[in-house]
Amino acid sequence: MLEIIKAIFFGIVEGITEWLPISSTGHMILLNELIKLDVSKDFYDMFQVVIQLGAIIAVVILFWKQIFPFKKKENKVCLDKNIMSLWGKIIVACVPAAIIGLLFDEVFEKLFYNYVCVALALIIFGILFIVIENKNKKVKINSLSELTYNTVLLIGIFQLIAAIFPGTSRSGATIVGALLLGVSRTVAAEFTFFLAIPVMFGASLLKLIKFSFNFTGIELTILLVGMFVAFITSMFIIKFLMGYIKKHDFKVFGYYRIVLGIIVLLYAFFKVL
Repeated sequence: MLEIIKAIFFGIVEGITEWLPISSTGHMILLNELIKLDVSKDFYDMFQVVIQLGAIIAVVILFWKQIFPFKKKENKVCLDKNIMSLWGKIIVACVPAAIIGLLFDEVFEKLFYNYVCVALALIIFGILFIVIENKNKKVKINSLSELTYNTVLLIGIFQLIAAIFPGTSRSGATIVGALLLGVSRTVAAEFTFFLAIPVMFGASLLKLIKFSFNFTGIELTILLVGMFVAFITSMFIIKFLMGYIKKHDFKVFGYYRIVLGIIVLLYAFFKVL
């Protein structure tokens, strides 16, 4: 029962931090230190990735009309060309992280999955959010249809940075990249959500295959509870974020990242002592 309660906390943290640009990795590291799941290392490595499926299902449900390309017109099923074009851009943006991630995922994890790297990524991208919001006032792209293939490829390269350096935050990296390219906050956030769909499904599938679907009863329960709570939490957080950025900028998340990065560094320092 205690592990189920812990899984609920993990689901809440995942649902909040996956979509706010504040790094789910950084929060998961701290949470696992505070309420460590009593599971094997292999299961936890899989769990912290596959729990994201709950979060991504929330995106699919909330934005279904914007991402489902099949429309019914006059008793006929037709393809929406604009949505198909959007999916083409999503796929292009996924290419850099997909290629490099598949080839070097374990290498990057061994090199950079540590307190110092995560903390530095939190702080550096926190500073970038503040600097960009202060200086970058020119918005050139105000709708998803205005995104070009060159633009989304560059956004995909920023996503690659998140794949290499844990703590960068996938949503944080893509939003920073989009803002630098003159994309509005709303479009940057929406495209980041959509970009997460193939990325998270692919990463989760790979982790499940690596784990060989070899669950015990309690492990499967922990995973399903975590995913369900992440789904419910994500439904609220995504709606909150989309409403928030219509009136506010991302600087508050930048300040938060810097504070969290300092906390992670201090935690690492005192843990060594």
